[in-house]
Amino acid sequence: MELTAQEAAVSDDTGFSFEEFVLSRSPHLFKLALLLTGQNWVEAEDLLQIALERAYRRRALLSPHRSPEPYVRQVLVNASIDRRRLLRRRGEQPLDSASPEPVTDDRSGDVANRDLLLRALASLPQRQRTVLVLRYWEDLSEMEIAKMLGCSVGTVKSQASRGLARLREMSGFSPRQASGYREVLDGHE
Repeated sequence: MELTAQEAAVSDDTGFSFEEFVLSRSPHLFKLALLLTGQNWVEAEDLLQIALERAYRRRALLSPHRSPEPYVRQVLVNASIDRRRLLRRRGEQPLDSASPEPVTDDRSGDVANRDLLLRALASLPQRQRTVLVLRYWEDLSEMEIAKMLGCSVGTVKSQASRGLARLREMSGFSPRQASGYREVLDGHE
């Protein structure tokens, strides 16, 4: 059975090197880092570099039969949380929107919605943003997120609920429109 780059283990037995993993998965992992940092390009680059460097140093300790991606994703989340703890907390600020509804049916409306959603996501508290990104971008279950963040499933659910409510409030999307957050974020990929 042939494994994809995402599923392939990093070991000499498989013929799939760590360098190949980095080349094949870096674009996706960088987009994850961008979402975790609230679209801060420089901080996302730093987070990804930290995660890949840690995974590279520990590659001999990682299972030779599994992909390092879950480990790298965990390091990204932890480094994002650590970075946020160091920063001074800032209050939430309302977003300015020129028009709550797109005037035309062309793609510019989709781009505007994506931009508004990404700015709203960036303004959420770190924990809510992390839960939403892991849930809707990485498509992880609530249990997987709880395990990754070291909290209860109930905490994940409440953070997701509060985060989605805040996104709806800031973006002006109705609950029906908000159900398409994954599609909006996918347009960013």
